Amino acid sequence: MAGHSKWKNIQRRKNAQDSKRGKVFQKLAKEIYVAAKQGGVDLDANPSLRLVVDKAKAVNMPNDNIKRAIEKATGNQAGENYEEITYEGYGPGGTAVMVTCLTDNKNRTASTVRLAFSKNGGNLGETGCVSYMFDRKGYLVISREDLSIEEDEMLLEVIEAGAEELETSEDAFEIYTDPDAFLEVKTYFEENDFQFITAEITMVPQNTVALGSEQALKMEKMLEMLDDNDDVQDSFHNMEE
Repeated sequence: MAGHSKWKNIQRRKNAQDSKRGKVFQKLAKEIYVAAKQGGVDLDANPSLRLVVDKAKAVNMPNDNIKRAIEKATGNQAGENYEEITYEGYGPGGTAVMVTCLTDNKNRTASTVRLAFSKNGGNLGETGCVSYMFDRKGYLVISREDLSIEEDEMLLEVIEAGAEELETSEDAFEIYTDPDAFLEVKTYFEENDFQFITAEITMVPQNTVALGSEQALKMEKMLEMLDDNDDVQDSFHNMEE
């Protein structure tokens, strides 16, 4: 993982999502609904719900939208029945790609995800074909703008918090943790007045693949198609940024 930075990918996706904020909120509302339905509406007792609510607040999702999604999960009516599915496959140049979905129609989701792969020089594979190339990690990004702390000082904070690794770029600190320690590490930094740009459980590639310009363009188009898919919650890949 050393030397790998997700930050450029985060920036790319954030810029793309800013132009379609309504779709982002819709996906987050679905995720909040499922988390509340499965684990209850108490944020302190349901870490999954707390995590997605924090994620929603980080992108300025209105509190009313968050509240409605939680209240919907407490209703007596049957409501939507979403299923969590992860698709795995290969993108242009043999890149490894994982796609996480929440769907009420598996056939629809499978066909649209498959189309995004096939239209851009990739193909879906069997479950497990690429997941072994990724590690599940807690991931936090802290902006260095208006932050006087230097890298060696931040490293001490990372060690004190119980995190695993620190990556430093010109404008951000990236912190990686064991997923089981994620909330504890996040709480430590919150209590010490650090502000997060991103805080999530994610999949980090063990190695990256360099693509030529034509293949990279196809990969970007494939990721855009996946981002535009209402059933897709997230996608992970090992393309070198």
